[in-house]
Amino acid sequence: MKKIAIIGVGLIGASLGMALRRNGLASEVIGFGRSSQNLEKAVEIGAIDRFEATIREACVGAEIVVIAASLGATASILREVGAYVTDGSIITDVGSVKGSVVRDARLILGAKFDIFVPGHPIAGNEKSGAEAAIPDLFKDHKVILTPTSDTRIEAVNQIEKLWTELGSEVFKMSVESHDRALAMTSHLPHLLAYNVMNTLLRQDDSQLLLEFSAGGFRDFTRIASSNPELWADILLMNKENIVKFCGEYKNSLNSLTLALEASDRQRIIETFSSAKKARDSQLIVDKKR
Repeated sequence: MKKIAIIGVGLIGASLGMALRRNGLASEVIGFGRSSQNLEKAVEIGAIDRFEATIREACVGAEIVVIAASLGATASILREVGAYVTDGSIITDVGSVKGSVVRDARLILGAKFDIFVPGHPIAGNEKSGAEAAIPDLFKDHKVILTPTSDTRIEAVNQIEKLWTELGSEVFKMSVESHDRALAMTSHLPHLLAYNVMNTLLRQDDSQLLLEFSAGGFRDFTRIASSNPELWADILLMNKENIVKFCGEYKNSLNSLTLALEASDRQRIIETFSSAKKARDSQLIVDKKR
């Protein structure tokens, strides 16, 4: 049983707190955030036991400190957390870009860098705030840890155990592999969803088009309801990988456009069939899990 501090009690932070408390994995869950209204909601729904007015107060006596705020705020939070945690504590995070976080942590934490376990639960949705918390958000979902050669193995083991006890499947990979994978499977899709939505809005009859949008459009653009500031930070912090994949996507789109212009039905079918086969195969894997 541990005292755990969660810095940033939004969808991920509040869901984590709720899961920890419901599974009896923490003696006390303390929250810190910018909005007192959101923190009060987190207490009301059982995501945290209480909240503190400063990061210092939240960290006092905490065995694990989870940074669940936006990526843009992570560096400044690391400065405060690093100043207040004891040597026996563990710091971890839930950010979806690891390269920038690990670089900042190494620079800011100094001698305490070895107690930092970079992490990322592959779970969430387009909603935000404590009121969107889901107690089993992480159950049967993947969590990626990207420890470095300097990270204490016992700290990694404790964070892996925590996620496993919440029903997650934990994977370890390099920072570079993580950021490349997420650029393709999460960051690029968000960029495309926002752009497709804006493309529609630029049409003179955009309201009519929206009125008759089908399920496919709604499903594809669902993630365009995500927090714009949060996603701007994510994309900028992983821009090298995303720019590369944007280039490859543009080449593929140009190829399909040329096939359409040439009425090349066979080429279109081959392109679609390849995508369908890969997607159907992944669905089979998902069902088995």
